[in-house]
Amino acid sequence: MKKSLVLAMAMALGVTASAYAANPFSDVPAGHWAYDSINKLAAAGIVDGYGDSTFGGDRLMTRYEMAQIVAKAMAKGANVDRLAAEFADELDSLGVRVAALEKKSDNVKITGQIRAHYESFDKGNGSGKTAYNATSVLRSRLWITGQINEDWKYTGMLNNEQNLLNDRGDEDTNFQRAFVTGRIGGVKVEAGRNNTVLGGGIGYINSHRTDAIKLGFGKDLKVGFQYGKVATSKSEDVASVAGKYLAATLGGEIGNLGLNGGYIKVDDVNKLDNQDDNIWYVGADYKFGDVKLDATYLKSNVDEVKTNKISDDGFVVGLTYKGAKAAKAGTYGVYTKYYDQAAGTYLWHGMNTELANKYFKTTGFKGFMIGANYAVAKNIVAAVEYSDFKAKDNGSSLANGDKNKTIWSEVIFTF
Repeated sequence: MKKSLVLAMAMALGVTASAYAANPFSDVPAGHWAYDSINKLAAAGIVDGYGDSTFGGDRLMTRYEMAQIVAKAMAKGANVDRLAAEFADELDSLGVRVAALEKKSDNVKITGQIRAHYESFDKGNGSGKTAYNATSVLRSRLWITGQINEDWKYTGMLNNEQNLLNDRGDEDTNFQRAFVTGRIGGVKVEAGRNNTVLGGGIGYINSHRTDAIKLGFGKDLKVGFQYGKVATSKSEDVASVAGKYLAATLGGEIGNLGLNGGYIKVDDVNKLDNQDDNIWYVGADYKFGDVKLDATYLKSNVDEVKTNKISDDGFVVGLTYKGAKAAKAGTYGVYTKYYDQAAGTYLWHGMNTELANKYFKTTGFKGFMIGANYAVAKNIVAAVEYSDFKAKDNGSSLANGDKNKTIWSEVIFTF
């Protein structure tokens, strides 16, 4: 190791000639000129020798070793100016590569989520009989974010789902989301394919992928506009949900009171005999400490499907206490909601159970849900949910009022 490097490190960290802890290196005698400085650097965790209790002071140091030592020293508060002056040539050539690598590492980030869920439900068949069903899926998601510049970034998401109830290898992998976000002046912009939540709460009107451009204005009073189309999927249950859509939303808070509302115009809604659907909604929530009460009213212009009259409005009320936070083990939450929604008031509902989107899509539904979640460890959240729904209108085999009960459970790991 160069004598100048040890001295420069010592100066950068403010090392004096006073003695420190016993020297951990067998090849550095007490009378050596660098004895005290090496002691200090070792105690600070900046140099650690070669794993055999030797310091190797006479060995030729590589640039990689020097970069590691400099980085550790800087992390301990070393004076960067002194180091830069002493090793200007070395750091200049080495720093170009290191800085470029660090910039690239910061620019692109990968995060992920793994969710294992099990759902058990029964559904009436219109004759008083009950059919029992179950689904269990392991869902893995990888999120990729890349910083384009100071104002814009890219986000993509790779999704894999595996059916755990059979051994046929049923699985599906696709690139589900790809969009950019940024600002143009005071306007927040999002463009591309992303999950779009409309109608308040978990998406009482829609929680499904759309290809759209979204504009947002304001801070305290938030105004939003969206235009695009509802994305199709390989699954026949979500294929051709609808065509183009236009949405205008409004929201804000006054103390503990939150208010929201909006208008969504959707063309060619598949489940409504390809009718156009115009939906209005207004909602409010109020916080009492850890408790939140919320309510949403929805109104559609569609009142007929396949020659059957259906209702054209709906509402949702809910009560929530706290909520599990993935980053904090031991946190928990409980909630309950009551739904009464006509078929025209939602496109693809955001609730966990598939009953609303598969079996009640042309009739609407009503009933209640209750659930709880708990962070069993940092970044691991378990949840269980029970719901009891039935068809709201005539027009399906479920319309005789048979109850459809579901138990949903899941464990989510984030990283």
